[in-house]
Amino acid sequence: MSNRDETTAQMKTRMNIWVLGAMLVLVVAVIINLFRVSILQNKKYQDMANKSHFGSITIPANRGSIYDSNGKILAQSATVYKIYIDPALFRKELSGYIEKETERQAEAAKNGGSYTPVDYAAKKQELVQFLAQKLDIEEQTILDAMEKNTQYYVLKTQVEKPVADEILEYVNNVVVGQQVDESGEIKNRTVSFASITTESDTKRYYPQNSMAAAVIGFTNRDGDGLYGLEAMYDDYLQGTDGKTISAKDVNGNEMPYRYSKTYAAQDGNSLYLTIDTTLQTYLESNLTEMVSKFQVANRACGIIMNAKTGALLAMATCPGFDLNEPYAIADPTVQAYLDSLPEEEYKAAYVDAREKQWKNKAITELYQPGSVFKVITASAGFEESVVKLSDTFTCTGGVVVADGVPPIHCHKRSGHGTQNFTTALTNSCNPAFMEIGRRLGANHFFQYFSAFGLTEKTGIDLPGEATSYYKPLEEMGPVELAACSFGQTNIVTPIEMITAYAAVINGGYLMKPYVVSKIVDTDGNVVMTSEPEIRRQVISEETSSTMRKALEDVVNNNGGSNAYIKGYRIGGKSGTSQKIGGSTSATDEDDMQYVASYVCFAPADDPEIILLIMADEPNKTISYYGSTVAVPYARKVLEKTLPYLGYYPEYTEEEQAKLDVKVPFLEDESLETAKAKLDSLGLKYEVVGEGENVYAQTPITGMQVPKGGTVILYSEPIETENPVTVPNVVGMKLSQANALLAASGLNYVTAGASADRSDVTIVSQSLEAGTSVPKWSVMEIEFAVNDHQTG
Repeated sequence: MSNRDETTAQMKTRMNIWVLGAMLVLVVAVIINLFRVSILQNKKYQDMANKSHFGSITIPANRGSIYDSNGKILAQSATVYKIYIDPALFRKELSGYIEKETERQAEAAKNGGSYTPVDYAAKKQELVQFLAQKLDIEEQTILDAMEKNTQYYVLKTQVEKPVADEILEYVNNVVVGQQVDESGEIKNRTVSFASITTESDTKRYYPQNSMAAAVIGFTNRDGDGLYGLEAMYDDYLQGTDGKTISAKDVNGNEMPYRYSKTYAAQDGNSLYLTIDTTLQTYLESNLTEMVSKFQVANRACGIIMNAKTGALLAMATCPGFDLNEPYAIADPTVQAYLDSLPEEEYKAAYVDAREKQWKNKAITELYQPGSVFKVITASAGFEESVVKLSDTFTCTGGVVVADGVPPIHCHKRSGHGTQNFTTALTNSCNPAFMEIGRRLGANHFFQYFSAFGLTEKTGIDLPGEATSYYKPLEEMGPVELAACSFGQTNIVTPIEMITAYAAVINGGYLMKPYVVSKIVDTDGNVVMTSEPEIRRQVISEETSSTMRKALEDVVNNNGGSNAYIKGYRIGGKSGTSQKIGGSTSATDEDDMQYVASYVCFAPADDPEIILLIMADEPNKTISYYGSTVAVPYARKVLEKTLPYLGYYPEYTEEEQAKLDVKVPFLEDESLETAKAKLDSLGLKYEVVGEGENVYAQTPITGMQVPKGGTVILYSEPIETENPVTVPNVVGMKLSQANALLAASGLNYVTAGASADRSDVTIVSQSLEAGTSVPKWSVMEIEFAVNDHQTG
């Protein structure tokens, strides 16, 4: 073989190797790519194929409802509709109608006639105008939608059924002219656009509007929980959407129904709350009145809780907002302020105001509890045996707790003198509690502060619970210990405070508060239940019993007695704390703001109901003391709450002797019989007229009047009812008011603090001074202790 032939053979061999190698690399690359596509990226390409060959329509699940403890609906979902368009089909339909008109025109010309085609450009514009008006959207939005390169485009969501029905009726019967039918009758000629139709959806409704708004919360536009219980229990409430999946042909058109499959939606579970809407109404109405009367600047809140279980019976923040319109600023004062702002400042201020009105003040904001906290210090003192009921405390108006530090003053600068424990608690004497704190020492004080749950969240089943701010043990010197002992320096949430207070009076058990009692599915099966949960026992039953009795004495003896209710045993402690931006160190009175609060419980011997009311920054020029701002409204809440829950008054002999009398029905009775009945009830009477029987009476049947009150018996028809002018008795003592009202011809009943006490005055009257009313009408007068000395 020649050299040339050898060279050629070698070249062929090398070429074959290169070709074989290249083919091998190509095969390996194909195998790797097939492995990547078919194995590693299988789901991605399967989804792409499914999107190409299958279409799906979501069937939204109904969100579960929220009920109160009695089954009253607080939140529910109802069917609404999406209005959507298939732009490709719309263009096809419109083109088909125009083509048909062209054919009709040509056929008419062929037969020697004429035909004016329908102006579908004008009909399209009429359709656009109709949809824009009904859906409250821009016409250009609809025109743009009609040109979209898609088969599904939503024009509007959350459309109510009447509007959706009206739109369907219109698009299925678009009038394009008139025609004569076989009978010769002229009828409208219509066409339909199947490309514009509806799809069922759900919308969240809150039938009680603003009730418990901060607790319930609301959903966003997609139906997901955004605030409150709606957010906390979103996974339970939202359910699982269903789908209808259908095959498409090569042109993207849906194939007949036999090629489709529907997966039904699974509706969400429902929540049943521990909250009772009746109690919620009592709480909210009184908070609203308090906020208005005392011009509370930084909102107020209230909590009613079962002291034994931790179940919340009511929780409110005031002012609230309408859950059906959560983005609207509910407080007209705040909205007026926003409207006064320049445009460039409005948006940020609006967002701040909106976020603030959504917050549940009872769990998300901190406050200084003030003298309410003294029940914690006292409980720790009794449990550690560093204080006894018989101990005496001498208050000179201030105490020096450390060298070189100015004295810490009592709120009564002149001092309370020598007093036993119960009197010191009643007087809310700061030096007495500084002494108890000193006896405890920093270690024991902080131990109980922590044990009562005030260094941690309560774990309530609501979102956004804040963590308290407190002096840690390592920073607690004599000054800090003294201030903390009477309720300043440390700041806590209202839910922490009421939970700790409940442990003081329920036998010593710190409970975990909760709002949801159970969760139920659509078949009525209970998915989850909440049971009372004891976190720990903090104090003994003996200490708890001592505190219950002492706090009942506070109500019966002195400052707290603005909470006095005839026939009921109430315990409680008010608080007035100083605040400035979270600090309590301000010295300029003009810069100081205050928090007025009250926590009370009933029945005092076996507490079940515990109530906290807090007003953040009441107007100082009116009043800022807990005893005059918060206590009267707590009493009003309890006056309705206790009978509603089945607690009925049990009067002492002294109270029984002074009970008001219900006026009996006397009309049509003989005068002699009516007089005898009134005599037996201890009531006086006046007779007007010359008849022998009672024709009418004042006050009317069922009204309460005091023993010794007067009833007018009219023995014949009268034209006028002897009107009298209502005097102003606000600020008077009982003896003064009694004489003036008797002289004016008016009956009265009392409310509030015991009217027999020497230190009470009238703070309000139910009939406006200067008005004319029938003689011997009944006026309610409210007494209160002008107790500016009991923080």
